[in-house]
Amino acid sequence: MIDNFSQFLANFHYTLPKEKIAHQPVAERDQSRLLLFDRQTGRYSDHHFFQLDQFLNKQDVLVLNETKVFPARLLGKKDTGGKVELLLIKTLTSDSWQAISKPSLKLNQQLYFPPRNYTLDDNLDLEDLLQAKVASCQRDSALVEVKFNCADERLWQKIESCGFTPLPPYIKNKQSEDLRRSEYQTVYAKNIGSAAAPTAGLHFTEKLMEKLKNKGVQIEKIDLAVGLGTFAKLSRDNWEKQSLHQEYYQIQDDVAKRLTEAKRMGKRIIALGTTSARALESVFINYQKIPKKSAKTKKNDFSLKTGRESTNLFINPPYQFQMVDALITNFHLPQSSLLMMVSAFASQPNSPFIFKNFTQSSLGEVYQHAIKHDYRFFSFGDAMLIV
Repeated sequence: MIDNFSQFLANFHYTLPKEKIAHQPVAERDQSRLLLFDRQTGRYSDHHFFQLDQFLNKQDVLVLNETKVFPARLLGKKDTGGKVELLLIKTLTSDSWQAISKPSLKLNQQLYFPPRNYTLDDNLDLEDLLQAKVASCQRDSALVEVKFNCADERLWQKIESCGFTPLPPYIKNKQSEDLRRSEYQTVYAKNIGSAAAPTAGLHFTEKLMEKLKNKGVQIEKIDLAVGLGTFAKLSRDNWEKQSLHQEYYQIQDDVAKRLTEAKRMGKRIIALGTTSARALESVFINYQKIPKKSAKTKKNDFSLKTGRESTNLFINPPYQFQMVDALITNFHLPQSSLLMMVSAFASQPNSPFIFKNFTQSSLGEVYQHAIKHDYRFFSFGDAMLIV
C-alpha cells in the first residue's frame, strides 16, 4: 500500500533519458538555450539565453545571488593511515565546521589534508598540511564536527589550497580543478560560502549583464549560501515537518529598501534561480510573520528588513508567492525540492492551472517539450524564464 509520502513523491516523477543530462557547460555561457514559459496561458517558446534582454524592461528588477562556491571537498588520511573524505557543510566557529565524512569517523581522530597537487607520501612537513580533529560524531552517522589547526582567513586559505569543488553527483566529467573552479562559478560571484553554485546564474556573461543594465533593468544582489542539502533527496521528515535543510541568507539595508520600493511601485521582481526565490520568500515570511500558504498580501502592506538569517522554507504546491513575480531557473531533477518549488510557482494560486501531478501539469508539458527538443538538463544545462 502506498502511503501519503510515497504518493507525494510519485506526484513529482518524470522520466528523463540519461543522455539529456549536461555533464559540462556550453562553450559560451549565454549560448545555452532558454525556454520562455507563460504560466498564465500555458504557452511556451524556444530561444537562447543571450536573448534574455528581449523579455525584460525598465519595469523589471532582477535579483541574483552573489554567493561564491568554495572548494568544500577535502581528501586526505586518518591518523590510522586510511583514506578520508570530508564535505564541509557549515561553519560553526572560526576554526570548526560541520561536515559529512566518508568513511565514518571516531571521536578525537586526527585527519591530515595535503595541498591539492600533493599527496601525503610527498614528505611534506606537518605545518604544510591542513589538520583537523574530530570534535563530535554520532554512531552510524556520516555527520561530524571537526576542529582545524588554524582559523579565520588562514583556514580559508588552507581550504582554498587543499580543497576540491564538489560537483553534483549526477555530473560525470574529468575537468581539471582549475577549470571546475572557473566554470562552476557565476561571473558575479563575490561572497565565499557555498558548496554548490546557484546554477541559473551560470548562463550570464558580463556582456549580457551590461545589455540588461543599458535597457534599464534594475539589478539587485543578495546572498544565500547554497549547501549540499540542495542535492539531498527529500525525506519523510522534510515532508512531515514541511521544512528543508537550513541555509543562511543576507539582504543588505539598501537592497531591502530598493526591493520594498520596487514592489510598492508594482515593478516585476524576477528571481534569478531558486536560491534567490527562496531567500526573497523567506525574508518576507520571517519579518512579516505571514503564514506560508496565506492569501496574497497587498503590495503596500509590507517593508522588507535586513540581516543575516536562516531559512528552512519548503515551497511546494499550493504555495502563494509573495515577492517573486517571474523566475529564471534550470531544469530540475525528478522528485527534487527544486522541482516542487517551480511546480508551485507555475500552478494555483499563482496561475490558473491546478496542480495534480507533474506529468499532467502545464510545467510537465513544458518539460516534455524540452526533452523532445534536446534541451540540456540540470546544473550545467539550459534554462527557463517563467513569467
